[in-house]
Amino acid sequence: MELALIRLVAAHIVYVRYFTNFVLLASFLGIGLGFLRATSKRDSFLSLPSFLLLAIAFVIIFPVGQRSGATHGLFGTPSLPVWLSLPLIFILVTLVMMASAAGVARVFVTFRPLHAYRLDIIGSILGIILFTIASILRLPPVAWVLAVALLFGATMGHRAAPRHWAALGLGIALLGGQWLISGDIWSPYYRVTVEERRADGRTPIFVNGIPHQSIWTLEDLVREQPFYTYPYRHIPENPLDEVLIIGAGSGNDVALALARGAGHVDAVEIDPVLQGLGRERHPHRPYQDTRVRDHVEDGRAFLERSDRRYDLILFALPDSLVLVAGQGSLRLESFLFTREAFEAVRSHLKPEGAFSMYNYYRPDVFARYAATLTEVFGSRPCLDVGEPGAGANSQAVLTISAQPDVLRCSTFWVPPRVVPRPATDNYPFPYAQGRGLSTFYIVSLAFLLLGSALAIRRFGQVEVADARRYLDLFFMGAAFLLLETKSIVQFALLFGTTWLVNALVFAGILLSVLLAIEIAERVTRLRPGLLYSALLVSLGVAWVVRPEQLLGLSPVTRFVAATTITFAPIFFGNLIFAERFRSVSSSTTAFGINLLGAILGGVLEYSSVVLGYRGLILVVAAVYTAAYLLRPAQIPSHMPNVLKSVGERVPTGPERTGDPLRDPPTRSSA
Repeated sequence: MELALIRLVAAHIVYVRYFTNFVLLASFLGIGLGFLRATSKRDSFLSLPSFLLLAIAFVIIFPVGQRSGATHGLFGTPSLPVWLSLPLIFILVTLVMMASAAGVARVFVTFRPLHAYRLDIIGSILGIILFTIASILRLPPVAWVLAVALLFGATMGHRAAPRHWAALGLGIALLGGQWLISGDIWSPYYRVTVEERRADGRTPIFVNGIPHQSIWTLEDLVREQPFYTYPYRHIPENPLDEVLIIGAGSGNDVALALARGAGHVDAVEIDPVLQGLGRERHPHRPYQDTRVRDHVEDGRAFLERSDRRYDLILFALPDSLVLVAGQGSLRLESFLFTREAFEAVRSHLKPEGAFSMYNYYRPDVFARYAATLTEVFGSRPCLDVGEPGAGANSQAVLTISAQPDVLRCSTFWVPPRVVPRPATDNYPFPYAQGRGLSTFYIVSLAFLLLGSALAIRRFGQVEVADARRYLDLFFMGAAFLLLETKSIVQFALLFGTTWLVNALVFAGILLSVLLAIEIAERVTRLRPGLLYSALLVSLGVAWVVRPEQLLGLSPVTRFVAATTITFAPIFFGNLIFAERFRSVSSSTTAFGINLLGAILGGVLEYSSVVLGYRGLILVVAAVYTAAYLLRPAQIPSHMPNVLKSVGERVPTGPERTGDPLRDPPTRSSA
């Protein structure tokens, strides 16, 4: 449900295209509230169809697209302002996830805490598998909601009333009708819309409501978009025997390279749908040419695994317009524009080879790239400036070689008075304006935290004493989300930012959690002090061994090393959580507070824009240290209420602390 909402909202509301963890944080708030309301007299799970219908209707009726730099609503009508659209989205997502979690929570309390947690993780793994299958099959949202409806029916049985089925049916009808009318194609990354060929000869392609690229004939491309040809005029003597194009898209750059006499072209495109459109619709059929080998892969990952050397490497407008798996700051192409990536490009060039990149650049972004190329190649790049784009952006082409004398160039880049620092693998934010957050992000996060606090106070139904008792679990939730973010980012660098890599990382994280649960179930003498020490040691190893140091290893060795270094802190962190969680007196309250901690983690994730992703390790260590210091020594409580459900007497006694010298013996939980 969470992944479906993130994709559905981001595909229709451009305001959240670079702020998708806004939806993620709303999801955590909703799930946390759902668990805190587990004992409520009203079953909120029955409201799920209605809340889901409201969310679907909102994104269908009030979408926010963009053309020529201006936003628009349905059928070109004025769009809702950002200050209204974002809060409404946040509220609707929170309600949907709260209703969904309330149903889970009512079942959660009927099991022992660790067993309930185990079932929750197994369900999450199944959810990842199902969503991965949906991505492989390119299923539209109507299929996702149909699956939700079937699961709702299977869960509710005869309790599902006609109004519930009516709400679900209307939601399915809205999504199905929109899909059939629009003809949208759902790739693993985007909602792709292809329009009819226009008078200027191009076939526009939109992703998530934003103009992304167009399919051109060569004649129209050269006439209307001449900057595509600029790299070739600087290398008239280049044989073009081997050409690499990263961001090949629908095939324009490939067709032009072939027309210029390329002997072999490696065409790399991360999105299979965009490449498929080029194969099906491009008039020159570049992908069918025997000289072309297409690769559906992340561009940086291709550079790291390939040992081929090229006469020309092109970065052909690689601009994904989306973030990696809902993470707050990392875009699909972020690792393609770091200093280390340009170093990898240089190592793949033949002695007289050339590299060129072009796009519609903002002045500061353009200066960052040009300065980084100058640092890596040892000379200033050739500069070609084209037509102005939206806002301050303009067409620009940078061409460079390790041997400047092989280029025919009359205009070189001139550094501005203040040159932005280069993006790096530790700080992969090429579009950042300064080292920090913009006012928009700061204000949005402040309102998000304030709104979440008010919602918890009004609807959370949690006593202050319970909140204090489980404050360590709150900080564990924050730290775990940061660990998850660091894991996704590290694997994105080492193995690519593709959706499949992200799905495998999520699955790996959940399997690590499941392993920790199984160990906690079977080992009764887990000392918290030793576990926290092991966690801090594993974080220290992650700090010392930088991800870029693993890039030179063979793929198998790199995978083993990355898996060990990445998942060790996750394993120890969840072993700590499982040891603490198995003895809580109220599993739903404890779990709800833990999930609410993830909201703080989501906000702290933005500290990477200041500290870099390596700095997140220090933040994680600090948050886990706070959790350890806030761990209660001994709190009077009783065992989970599950025993009442099977007619047994509920024993009372002190809540276990994990210290065998202080805890009374208990019977086995097996």
